Amino acid sequence: MTANRIPVRRALLSVFYKDGVVELAQALHAHGAELLSTGGTMRALVDAGLPVIEVADYTGFPEMMDGRVKTLHPKIHGGLLARRDKDSHLVAMEEHGIGPIDLVCVNLYPFEETIAAGGTREEIIEKIDIGGPSMLRSAAKNHDSVAVVCDPGDYAIINAELAAGGTTLELRRELAAKAFARTGEYDIAIGQWFSREQGAGLRYGENPHQAAGFYPDSRRHGLGKAEVLPGGKELSYNNWLDLDGAVCAVNDLPTPAVVVVKHTNPCGAALGANCAEALERAWSGDPLSAFGSVIAIHGTFDRACAEYLVSPGHFVEVIAANDFEAEAVKILRNGPRWGANLRIVKLENIGTPREQSESRRVWGGTLAQDSDDLNGFTAELDVAGEVGIPNGREADMRLAQTLVKHLKSNAICLVNDGMLVGAGAGQMSRVDSAKIAVEKAGERAAGSVAGSDAFFPFPDGPETLADAGIIAIVQPGGSVKDNEVTIACDAKGVCMVHTGTRHFKH
Repeated sequence: MTANRIPVRRALLSVFYKDGVVELAQALHAHGAELLSTGGTMRALVDAGLPVIEVADYTGFPEMMDGRVKTLHPKIHGGLLARRDKDSHLVAMEEHGIGPIDLVCVNLYPFEETIAAGGTREEIIEKIDIGGPSMLRSAAKNHDSVAVVCDPGDYAIINAELAAGGTTLELRRELAAKAFARTGEYDIAIGQWFSREQGAGLRYGENPHQAAGFYPDSRRHGLGKAEVLPGGKELSYNNWLDLDGAVCAVNDLPTPAVVVVKHTNPCGAALGANCAEALERAWSGDPLSAFGSVIAIHGTFDRACAEYLVSPGHFVEVIAANDFEAEAVKILRNGPRWGANLRIVKLENIGTPREQSESRRVWGGTLAQDSDDLNGFTAELDVAGEVGIPNGREADMRLAQTLVKHLKSNAICLVNDGMLVGAGAGQMSRVDSAKIAVEKAGERAAGSVAGSDAFFPFPDGPETLADAGIIAIVQPGGSVKDNEVTIACDAKGVCMVHTGTRHFKH
């Protein structure tokens, strides 16, 4: 035995998919391992001429209930979980006749495949594996001593490790991480199926040919705690996405505030003396884009808000607010033709930080990160050049840097007097986003301040903004050409401010 290797003296193999398991068992046997197994796996090993101990004989407890109970026994889980370096564990093993198990090889019942094949409810329920995930988790937890194999693609690696004298801690850690990832995926699939059974499925995804659902976290918060008021159409997949974008943006703003979103990007946003004023200002930021939008309100949606929206020239898909006055809901439902279909969502916790782990599926894996909970209202504003922050415009600069965080990168937004007047988002070139923001703002660009989600790599973006009459720019900084960019702003009489915090959104 090499110092870092643990030989496999006892292994338990119980797999649904049998490909390669006989060869793995042969390698284990050849290196002196005792083999434990169950059901079809045991039959395959016996047919190959291998000596195998049935788990029921090993535990002294029969398999029962159509195979639902066979490995859930202290002699199995004690053998997997016992710490080899802890005297009290070793004493307990000796006292109860529990032998150590050094390797467990399990792949799970095909729950996902049974759903995909259109299985009945009873068939699907029976394919929820209990013993398999339990053994994987026990072995993975005790990976200091136990190797856990859930992927047939790793059989060859195990064979090589056995030939070298045993499994290394490095490999056991890798295998443990894979096992926990697999059981996590499995449990998510089960949870999502049950949620769909209880009505969590959506009509379709981004497009009609894509299946979809919304699955709230077990700890109800955020959109998972949303109360959809009676009436209106069912929220669609795209509605949920836009609602998340709108609520996430308005969460960063003081009350009263309103954000108008189209395709997850804010096209309007404003502060106001009250919610109705903020709503009117937010809509007027880009009324063309606002048509058919999703709106989030940090505050109570009242009669004045409703009367504004039901006036000619407005159409909304979803409205979310901390609360709704009953009279306002009645006006919405009975006023415009679109009122009967409007989704009205009460979210009492609008205004609270997101503070959650964010995940995103990529091909063959999942990316995860913390939510971006910083914003311009708490940022340090560091004047980079010779031109200072214009009098009375710090609040607009902070609002601009907060709103630009919620636009798809590359992003530029223009703010004037507490409202978004122009936004350029999702462009491959930052100068193009600047041009779009200026075009959207039109005459309102003059005297505005600009926010940028990331640094300017060249002076062309700030120069485009300055030529349109923007008087101050706030951005993270960090470019090798920061000094050149700042000199260009000084030459145009534009204040350049750095925050040191980037807000990419892909």
